[in-house]
Amino acid sequence: MDGRHHPNPRQRGVSLLFALLALAALSLATLALVRSVDTGGLVLGNIGFKQDATAAGDQATRQAVAWLKANITSLQNDAATNGYYASTKELNVDKTITRVDATGQQFPADRTRKLIDWDNDSRCDYASAGTFASCALKTVSVDDINGNKTRYVIFRLCASSGDANDDLNNSCSKPLSGGGGSSNKGSISYGRQPIAGGSSPYYRVVVRVLGARNTASFTESIVSFQ
Repeated sequence: MDGRHHPNPRQRGVSLLFALLALAALSLATLALVRSVDTGGLVLGNIGFKQDATAAGDQATRQAVAWLKANITSLQNDAATNGYYASTKELNVDKTITRVDATGQQFPADRTRKLIDWDNDSRCDYASAGTFASCALKTVSVDDINGNKTRYVIFRLCASSGDANDDLNNSCSKPLSGGGGSSNKGSISYGRQPIAGGSSPYYRVVVRVLGARNTASFTESIVSFQ
C-alpha cells in the first residue's frame, strides 16, 4: 500500500477556471470592438447623408434663383404660394423688429419671433422649446433630389414690399455699385467711377432638406442680379 499523501482531487479544476475567465474577457473585448466599428460606421453614414442633403440644398437654391430670374419684373409684392416674400418680414406695421427664425432653434427665448411653415400645414412642431409670434411664412416644394424632400423660401432684403428703388418709402439692401470697375488705369475719380444704382436688391434664399435617417439640412444663400 502506497503511504504517500495525494492532493484533494477537487483542486484540479483551477486551470479550467482561469481559461473561462480569459474567454469571458476576450468575449467582452470582441463585443466592445464590434460596437466601436458599428458606431464608426453609423457616424460615417450620417456624415454621408448630411453631405448628400447639403448637395440637394444647392440644387434647390439653383431652382429658386431660376424662379427669381423668370419673375424678375414682378417681385415687388409677396407671392406666398411660390414661397416668395418681397420683404424680410422682420419689420412690423408699427416699425418694431421681429426676427425670422428659419430653423426654429436660433432664437428660442424670443417670444416675438416668426417661424417658417416648412410643411405648409400651419404647424411648427420642429421649433425648440419656447414660444413664437406666428408660423405663417409659406414655402414651396421642389422635385425630390436623390430621395431628399426639399423646400425653399425667398425673402427680398427690403424693409417692405413695393418699389425697391423708392428710397423715400422703402429701404433695400443692394450692391454698392450697379456697374463694373473703371476702364481707366490708376485711381478712380468721381467723374470716372461707375454710377451706383440700377442693380436689383439682395434676395435671401433659405432651403431645408429632409434626408435619410431624419437628416435635416438648412442652407442660406444671398443673391442679386444686375
